Amino acid sequence: MKCLRFTLKGKTAFFKQPEVNAIYYFSYGHIHKVALLGIFGAILGYHGYKSVVTSKKEFKEFPEFYEKLKDIKVSIVPKEEKGVFSKKVQVFNNSVGYASNEKSRNLIVKEEWLENPDWTIYVLLDNEESEKIASSITENCCIYYPYLGKNDHLATICDSEIIELEEKDSEECKIHSLCPTKLVTFDFDEMKFRYGEYLPVGLKSSTNHYELEMFYLTDAVVEDSKEPIYTDGKLNIVFY
Repeated sequence: MKCLRFTLKGKTAFFKQPEVNAIYYFSYGHIHKVALLGIFGAILGYHGYKSVVTSKKEFKEFPEFYEKLKDIKVSIVPKEEKGVFSKKVQVFNNSVGYASNEKSRNLIVKEEWLENPDWTIYVLLDNEESEKIASSITENCCIYYPYLGKNDHLATICDSEIIELEEKDSEECKIHSLCPTKLVTFDFDEMKFRYGEYLPVGLKSSTNHYELEMFYLTDAVVEDSKEPIYTDGKLNIVFY
């Protein structure tokens, strides 16, 4: 099984949770699939959310990047013990004038940033769009510069290569990637850690709001997997 593997990291990152927008803006603990597809869309030069509305004020179902890339299979492996990156609340001013209804026209923003996030990303090369992504990343080419959630957080992409994966027997197997709980069942009896979080996996066609699924990162042994488990010789992963 052929795939693209690369490192994605940055000094900071912010993947906004839309449920909370008062006082503090909170971040998801990891990059999620929609944000990752956004990075791929930037690299390939596809349009973002503004492309949903055409010049004639007609609404498209999805942004261009998501429409073209939504079928791509990815796997995300955090390079952090137990999968938890440090977070810090950053306070800064937004004084563009229209950001706040206060007399001073100054909005005090408080955002929760991930510090030194670092992931190994796998992209399954099974269609034309994934091949385009692999070509651009391995040749260090991009149309728009990628960032980690916002343009305050520049992304570093390195160590890219095309590799062959082998399917792994799930018996007594541990998985190193973030796993949707609907795909993989674990035996938690002898685990040392379990990280769980609801992360976006797609967009709803009616509103373009996130579709969320629960993910685990754990050292527990797999009981059952509805998707094949692959290995690159060191890490075991599941695509979704």
